[in-house]
Amino acid sequence: MRVTSKGQVTIPRDLREMFGIHANSEVIFGIEGGKITITRRDDEQRQVDREGLDRFLAALDRLEGTGDQAINADDIMTLTRDR
Repeated sequence: MRVTSKGQVTIPRDLREMFGIHANSEVIFGIEGGKITITRRDDEQRQVDREGLDRFLAALDRLEGTGDQAINADDIMTLTRDR
């Protein structure tokens, strides 16, 4: 199997059928044991991912404006180093 200049490969038909990957399906690439993996992303996982992202964004919104504008990155590194 060849990789195109755009980094694309064709998933063989028998594998697509076996794992339920259809046109416009979403897949997730990962690394396990030094190998690249590809898995189908189902709607349930998409919902879980979306809820996690929404919680993260809400936490960022709550933190907005709470930082000390007078402290710089070097001071923060000094405060957090060697703990």
